[in-house]
Amino acid sequence: MNNSAKQMYAQSLDECAESILAIGHLRTILMQGDIGNGKTSMLTTLTERLSNHTPCYFDATTKDLGDMSIPNISRMNEQGYVSMVPNEELGAHLNKPIILMIDEFGKANPAVKLALLRVMQERTVGSIKLHPDSIVFATTNKGSEGVGDLLQAHACNRIILVQVRKTSALEWIDWGINNGIHTSVLGFVKDFPSVLQPFEEVKDPTENSYIFHPQLQRVSFTTPRSLHAASDILHARKNLSDHTVTALLMGTVGERAAMDMMAFVKLADQLPSLDSIKNDPKNAKVPDSASATCMVVYRSLTSMDKDWINAWMDYMPRLNKEAQGMFVNGARNPKYSKIDVVMSNAKFTQWAIDNTFMFTADKK
Repeated sequence: MNNSAKQMYAQSLDECAESILAIGHLRTILMQGDIGNGKTSMLTTLTERLSNHTPCYFDATTKDLGDMSIPNISRMNEQGYVSMVPNEELGAHLNKPIILMIDEFGKANPAVKLALLRVMQERTVGSIKLHPDSIVFATTNKGSEGVGDLLQAHACNRIILVQVRKTSALEWIDWGINNGIHTSVLGFVKDFPSVLQPFEEVKDPTENSYIFHPQLQRVSFTTPRSLHAASDILHARKNLSDHTVTALLMGTVGERAAMDMMAFVKLADQLPSLDSIKNDPKNAKVPDSASATCMVVYRSLTSMDKDWINAWMDYMPRLNKEAQGMFVNGARNPKYSKIDVVMSNAKFTQWAIDNTFMFTADKK
């Protein structure tokens, strides 16, 4: 398969989850994708979908062959032969359905890779067969990134190798709204979507100084993972000086991204406070710039609850129609965690009736 075909059929994280749920009990899918794109988070995603399964995390990079199993010395004389006790991280001892994630398979010691092949193909750990409903999947980085991931043909022939595409800016913002990402980071990604551009699209690495590129091997750069870390830093900003916050961001997302992100932090300081919207929605400040307006919308989506949805619906019509549509599209997203709060509100229902023209194109 050539590179263009690989890119055309690369899967999103959600598509990978559906594939693993469908065939993961029969075949092992190896997710191959970009640094920091959320591959490891797949274990959490699947655990939320399969409440009867126990999650098991196996970090292949930290194991040697001797970590796979050890002899059960206490029973050797009684049985006349050596029985092997497998590593508990593989979950074989649980005797119930598990979700086994073999993380960073491509970076594992060659002997460990060989030992894992039977687990991945036959669902067998030593002499112990996993529960038939158990799911096994694995992750690895792209070989083209040059970070040490090696896959041999005989190993790949035992599994299903799936290319994972880079999460887009809009996809990550949707995720961030539901996961407490700082408003300044959401606004930054909205205005600078190139921070999540695939490096394959950038022939000259100097054209995009935000991202990882194998030709330069930057040590600090923007990925979904590092942007999440930047959000944690900004949430702790009240305890830090701006000088320190900038230094921490530089070591997390890189110099260029840190400087641009701090501009959004300064902008956020000028936004109407949540309390002003909650207590006086008819007179609370309306932002002057498009970037600031987006940040107000994102902040409202992330912090929305039933106690102030009415106040927000009094404030929102004071924003431009594009901003109102941005809020409504976010609230209508099936994955939005506060969707019931918004959709059951009488004022929102009336707004939707009065503004049906904005969503005519959505009708099929």
